[in-house]
Amino acid sequence: MSIIQRIREKGALISAIVIALALLGFIAMDAFTGRSNIFGGGISTTVGRVNGKRIDIDEFRNSIDLQAQNLESQGYPSGEGTRNQALEQAWNQQVGKILITDEIDKLGIRVSEKELSNSILFGNNPPEDLRRQFTNEQTGQYDPQLAATQINATLKSGSPEVKANLSAYINQQKFIRQVDKYNSMLINTTNMPKWMLEKQNADNSQLARISFVRKPYTDISDSAVKVTDKEIEDYISEHKDEFKQEESRSISYVSFPASPSAADSAAVRERLLALKQKMQDATDIQAFLAAEGAQTNFYNSYISGETIQIPGKDSIFNIPVGTVYGPYIDANTYNIAKLIDVRQIPDSVKVRHILIATTSRDQSGQTQVVRDTATAKAIADSVQRIIAAGQNFDSVAAKVSEDPGSKDKGGVYETGSGQMVPEFNDFMFTKPVGSKAVVKTDFGYHYMEVLSQKGSKKGYKIAYLSRPITASSETDRNARNAASDFAARSRDEKSFNANYEKELKPKGINKGYAIDIKPAGGTVMGLAPSRAFVKNIYEADMGEVLEPERVGSDYVVALVTAVYEEGTQPVTKARPVVEPLLRNKKKAELIKKEIGTITTLEAVASKLGKQVETADSLRMTGSQSAIGFEPKVLGAAFNPSNRGKVVTEVIEGSQGVYVVKVENVTATALADANVAEQKKMREAQTKMRYQQMAMQGMDPVLDALKKAAKIKDNRSEHF
Repeated sequence: MSIIQRIREKGALISAIVIALALLGFIAMDAFTGRSNIFGGGISTTVGRVNGKRIDIDEFRNSIDLQAQNLESQGYPSGEGTRNQALEQAWNQQVGKILITDEIDKLGIRVSEKELSNSILFGNNPPEDLRRQFTNEQTGQYDPQLAATQINATLKSGSPEVKANLSAYINQQKFIRQVDKYNSMLINTTNMPKWMLEKQNADNSQLARISFVRKPYTDISDSAVKVTDKEIEDYISEHKDEFKQEESRSISYVSFPASPSAADSAAVRERLLALKQKMQDATDIQAFLAAEGAQTNFYNSYISGETIQIPGKDSIFNIPVGTVYGPYIDANTYNIAKLIDVRQIPDSVKVRHILIATTSRDQSGQTQVVRDTATAKAIADSVQRIIAAGQNFDSVAAKVSEDPGSKDKGGVYETGSGQMVPEFNDFMFTKPVGSKAVVKTDFGYHYMEVLSQKGSKKGYKIAYLSRPITASSETDRNARNAASDFAARSRDEKSFNANYEKELKPKGINKGYAIDIKPAGGTVMGLAPSRAFVKNIYEADMGEVLEPERVGSDYVVALVTAVYEEGTQPVTKARPVVEPLLRNKKKAELIKKEIGTITTLEAVASKLGKQVETADSLRMTGSQSAIGFEPKVLGAAFNPSNRGKVVTEVIEGSQGVYVVKVENVTATALADANVAEQKKMREAQTKMRYQQMAMQGMDPVLDALKKAAKIKDNRSEHF
């Protein structure tokens, strides 16, 4: 029994070691790939790494949400395209923050507690949100002492969540200041050395005259020289930095439109036309629109005619009140419009209000109940009474109003029609100056006062009923079937191209091409946004034809034409760039053999069957029409050892080969040779260029940091 026991114990030990080694292997693999460990369920929580620092998926998702909200607040439509754009912006932001933070740490750029207090938070130029919150009501000035007292009290005794949020805000302000210091350091250390300007001035003052014989590369047929794959491969190997590539794919594709046909459009128009009389007869327009499933809410107030921007608005303005106009097309919808009323309204109104809210929206846009309507109405009535009794409106607004957009400005808005919710708009544009009342809206109860009104124009109250022009099920089915049939018979590159040429091209269906499709991309050039389509492209193999995919309003059948891995470009991709260079080099060798030993220009001209040409007034700073852009020729012209001589080496230029004689080089005075002024101007221009690029969203410093960094992008695994 003891022998058996020892065998069992020994076997158990070996098994334990094997399992431990296997676990270590998995853990090491996770460390390299950025995946979570096996005890976490094997689901990655790392979107990517920048120089070894991970980007957490939860933080990244929050960043995407914020970017999407920001884009939508700027007017971008909610949808996949905007979401894809937000994802790209969030990625660039996260990568940039890590890279800049590394540079800030290396340089030791710090923000002291004294600087944080005296300059950033409680100085003369605080963040705008702090300025709004802690501005003295009587003086209108920022109160740094009040801000410091409240912030310090919150950090000391606030709830854990509130303290964490405030600390994050303060850290963000520190980071903004550090970035400002970093950028200032870069911009203000721009230097143009005096010796360099003096050298440039001396070079630019020179004027050369040359005689030359040239033979363009175009004189030799391309078919006379052959560039092999091996030669291109060798060239790539010698210039690897010039031929780096990211992972990408290319496709060709054909689209089968499933957009609405003329018959579909006509059917929508007829359905809307059938509702025209019902809309005209409706006495409760809001109830009618709700019953008909109107896609947009009825704006039950007056809008200036200049503000209304719809097709055929002049026709709508001229119909009798109570009648309906249409159907008419606006974008991708058919519409009918009922003119409810017309009256004179001001061009703009200045009003002030105090909001007692019944609802509010959180950061995600979700509506939350703040208080019941009875309580809100009672508070609003109390506000009206205390102001009527002599309380200062601005003070009450600052303390009571729950409208963050106006409470710190005495509740004041000055605006044109149609910018506020209907009930608010109706009061300010239809009541005379001086009117005061409690007004109910979807946000709660407002105590309002009309302060002033300017101008006068016609205002219109119009109700709209729209129907989208969509493809019928038959139209969609026909497009899907056509795409499926083509895909079923086109299972490889040869049949795909042959079937296209035979069947689709004669029908006017164009073949599309898309290159440089990135694994985390969401849009293919020439098509509507579709992250699913990009994923399918990456799941396919080279030369594979994808199953039909609905992209926007089309069914798309795609062929994967190229698969590029991250690293160095293959010969097929680099050939269009490298082949002309190597071909011209081979042509140059043929021309050199034809020239032989160089003695005189006349002898070279005779061998090549060319004329001796001249070029006057050559300067080192630029080309001249006689030679075009040929830096090597300019270099030979201004080389002191060549003056008065025939250059004995054939010059291989960008457009052909040249044999050159430097006739003369003289110097002329330059108008802008004041070195001190040049230095000042060049440095100012450099700073201005950097600032302009930053304003346009281009950052050469960040681009350089990205190029030097080790960045692992795992977005395609999560999104």
